[in-house]
Formats: sequence, C-alpha cells, structure tokens
Amino acid sequence: MVKRLLTALLVLVIVGAVGAAGGYFYWQNRLESPLTLEEPTLYQVPSGAGFNQVVAELEAQGILEDAWAFRLLARVEPERVPRLRTGEYQLLPDMSGLEMMALLGSNNVVTYPLTIPEGWTFRQMRDLLNAAPKLEHRTADLSDEEVMALLDREGTFPEGWFFPDTYRYHLGMSDVDILRQSLERMERMVDEVWEQRADDLTIDSPYEALIMASLIERETGAPEERREIAGVFKRRMEQGMRLQTDPTIIYGMGERYEGRITRADLREATPYNTYVIDGIPPTPIALPGRASLEAAVNPLPGETLYFVSRGDGTHHFSRTLREHNNAVNRYIRNR
Repeated sequence: MVKRLLTALLVLVIVGAVGAAGGYFYWQNRLESPLTLEEPTLYQVPSGAGFNQVVAELEAQGILEDAWAFRLLARVEPERVPRLRTGEYQLLPDMSGLEMMALLGSNNVVTYPLTIPEGWTFRQMRDLLNAAPKLEHRTADLSDEEVMALLDREGTFPEGWFFPDTYRYHLGMSDVDILRQSLERMERMVDEVWEQRADDLTIDSPYEALIMASLIERETGAPEERREIAGVFKRRMEQGMRLQTDPTIIYGMGERYEGRITRADLREATPYNTYVIDGIPPTPIALPGRASLEAAVNPLPGETLYFVSRGDGTHHFSRTLREHNNAVNRYIRNR
C-alpha cells in the first residue's frame, strides 16, 4: 500500500514537472512568436509610458497577440524587461515580440531629415524649422535676440552663425536642438578654417572671414569660382575700391526686395550696400558653407577686378573696366 502511494506521488511530481516545463516552454514560445503585422508599421512610445501601458497599447492596436506573456515576464523576470525610450520605432512583420521590446528600449528611433541650403538666411532657416513636422517648436514665437539668448549667445547677431547642412531629428527633439548643433558646428568650422588662412588677407578676424564667406556664398554656386571671387574682393579692397556686390543691396532692403534692383536701390545708403559703404558689411548676409569659408581665407591670386553673371550660374571675370563693360553688354543688357 505504501509502495503504491509513493509510486503515485512520484508520478504526480513527474507529471507536474513535465507540465511546468511544458508551460514554461510555451510561455517562452509566445514571447518569441512573430508580431501580427503584414507590413512595416510605425509605433510611438509615449513620453513617460511604462512597460505594461505599452504592452496594453500594442495589444489594443493588434500588433501584439500574446500580451499576457509579456505582463507575466514583467512579474517573473523583470530583469529581462528593457527600459523603454520615448520615440517612434519601425516595427517589422518578421520581428518577434522580444525583438520588438528590445527595439523599443534602444536608440534606433525613426529620424527625419532637415536640410538647410548654403546661402540661405537665418530667417529662412527659422521658417523651415517652424514648418518641420514632429519637431517641437520652442522658438516659433521668439525674436532672433531671444533665440540667441536661449542658445547662450546673448548679444550675438545670428546671421551667418549657423552651418548649412542636413540634420536629422526624431520625435522628442526641438528646434533648439538643431539650432544648437548648427551653431556649434559653424563656430568650430570658423575657428578651424581661420587657422589655415593665408598671410596677406585684407580681413582681420574670424568674424570678418565669416562675413566675407557669406558674400562669396551669395555670389556664386559654382565651386570652382569661389576662390576667384574671393580674390576679386581682396584686390578691390587692397586698391580702395568698393566691393559692389548686389546681394548686399538685397540683404539691406530686407522684406522690401521683390526680385528686382533699381538704380535708386544702388544708391540707397543702407549699412549693407557695398555700392555705398567701404569694405565689407557689418555682419554676414547669409549662411555660408565650408567651401566659401575656405575661399574667404585663401583667395585665388590674379589680376581680375570685376565679374558679371553669364546667366547660367557662372561668371565672366575681367581685369579692366572696359572688358567688364563689354561683358555686361554681352551677358546682361542683351539678355
């Protein structure tokens, strides 16, 4: 009798163990089963959301079928539960539940590009930031002065100080993050380029190099011309000639500019009009790229003193006023 009882008890223990093992393996199988997705799906982890809240949302959206398995995981093996990060994530159909949870706790968030073209103004950059989707707009209602104070550059005129490039952002970032990245990149770039300057420049400081680079940037988009334009500006300043570059007129006119420069505009005494003022303007007039910064501190030697647009994005360079006037007749007046 006792022997039968012991045998029965042993059988029950074995059956229980087998059942427990089977249950454990079934649970693990459900954790590793694929998501119920037919195509890549964007999922956003809300700010401050806990693990169980996210699991419930994934179940409600039909992404996760075995939510119970993950709730059990959080209770039984909390060390295997990742700390979720706010952001957007791309979920894939062949991804398991555990792989998805690891993704939601990683830095592999969905990012968006934002491109600031070379030669744009700070105002254009701000308009682009204000229109960027899924970016927190903290500066939309601030003045330029307030923006610079927010960036710890109080009293700095913003034009020119932001490096034009493609930046990437993700949900949870703000326009301040991109502005700070762009500002710090330009500051490093200006310092780096200034260290590589030629010995005989007509500009005296990194800030003047930034101003000169902005003029070069606005005058040409042709890479091969930048150093030659810098050389023209340098020689004109050495000979006491005014720079006479049209983009400075346009910048000085501000919102009054409507696509055309008149004779009256040429004569208007704004602080930026290089047909009226001597030397360079008081501030940059655009956001220059690295190539223009390098050209500003390493002008091309030569004898040219004038240039005029050919109408195709390039310029005709002249050594004499007579040659220049002929080029103006050919490329401007005839057109």
